[in-house]
Amino acid sequence: MTDIRLSDAALSDDAQRLDTLYPGIIEQGWKKRLLGPGLSLLVIVYLVICFFAFGVPGVIEKARGDMAQLFALDAYAHKVHAKYQFKKADQGFVVSLEGNRRSKYKEQPNWIAQSGSQTTIDLGGDGVLRFGDGLVTYTHPSYEQDFVFKVGDGVPQFVSGTEADWLKVSKTQVNARPSLYTRIWLTKSKVEVHRYFVGWENFWFDFDSKLNGLSSGELLSLAFSSDRIDPDISNLRFMFSEFWTNSEWQHGEVYFALLQTLIMAVVGTLIAGILALPLAFAAAANVNPVRLARTGVRRFFDFLRGVDMLIWSLIFIRAFGLGPLSGIFAIFFTDTGTFGKLFSEAIENADKKQAEGVQATGASPVQKYRFGLFPQILPLFISQMLYYLESNTRSATVIGALGAGGIGLKLIETMRTRQDWENTLYLIFLIIIVVMLMDQLSGWLRRKLIEGQA
Repeated sequence: MTDIRLSDAALSDDAQRLDTLYPGIIEQGWKKRLLGPGLSLLVIVYLVICFFAFGVPGVIEKARGDMAQLFALDAYAHKVHAKYQFKKADQGFVVSLEGNRRSKYKEQPNWIAQSGSQTTIDLGGDGVLRFGDGLVTYTHPSYEQDFVFKVGDGVPQFVSGTEADWLKVSKTQVNARPSLYTRIWLTKSKVEVHRYFVGWENFWFDFDSKLNGLSSGELLSLAFSSDRIDPDISNLRFMFSEFWTNSEWQHGEVYFALLQTLIMAVVGTLIAGILALPLAFAAAANVNPVRLARTGVRRFFDFLRGVDMLIWSLIFIRAFGLGPLSGIFAIFFTDTGTFGKLFSEAIENADKKQAEGVQATGASPVQKYRFGLFPQILPLFISQMLYYLESNTRSATVIGALGAGGIGLKLIETMRTRQDWENTLYLIFLIIIVVMLMDQLSGWLRRKLIEGQA
């Protein structure tokens, strides 16, 4: 392979020829090189100013990373409480889901063993806890010495063990978190153990259902069995009814709320498009020759779209009360102004020759715009409405959280409790799936209506 190198003289000659053909190009290149560091410095200074102006250091200081971890954990795992109360010693350890009194396990799980007055709780990779005779003994796999606490006689006392950063002993309680998946909580009235397990507990059937605890194989065989659980309906229908009326996950209410959100988006967008179309012709300069009327319609569009959709939703919630009707009004008020502006500009930019050709045949003014102008702008109308339909599906979720109903209201309810983050994640998944389906559907409709192919 031949090594080809250009001398400095040759490069200088090429630069002179380039400057002769394109005057100033060499000088412009050097200017860009000089401006580059200056612009970068300005961007850095701007970001530094924003960093302190928005109080980012204070936000970072107040941030609770441990709480964020617990919320994230609760989104994909469920917590089981095993609680022993000294006033109800005859009951032993009561095991419940998320500490809910209505979600108690009928039988103790296999990680709790009872032998006389001694109770052993297997904490998996976090060790073993033993309780009996007023002593709580915790064996951690990373520590040679056991942690021993005296309980049942006033405030729990730390008897023996080494210091650990996950162990907090105060004047009123002992709070131990050996890992994110385990918590040991001792007070003068109770001994409580929390364990996290990956998965959404009782997602299909709640505690009160006859189908709770059955495996997938058992459910499959039961679905096609001739022995009916309920004599009036088939087993398959009974399973669907138990799933739909699940009191913990409320699938029926969730999907009904999702339908409300879709209705808000579809009806609001459709009404906005229907109202904006004739108003757009009145605002177009090539259709309406009266300048005062055009200006009035355009300012009306500015008024509608100048007020944010969230503000409109608050106004209509105040006027009509809670419900999807307020969301529909908020969407079509905002989108009427947006569609009117977009449609009027499309009408003004349409080709005039087609309309003039139709007029030359003796058509009326209405026929002129109907056959000479409307077919040109129809694809844009449909494309814009389908895009905003997809966008309004997300907006309906937000305004629903303010009180307009739908899936947004359900979402904000699960966030307020700070205990149902798995329900929050479930609703977020449903919203994402619906938005993806709306995107696919709108794309298919564009190709079908505009291009004429599926």
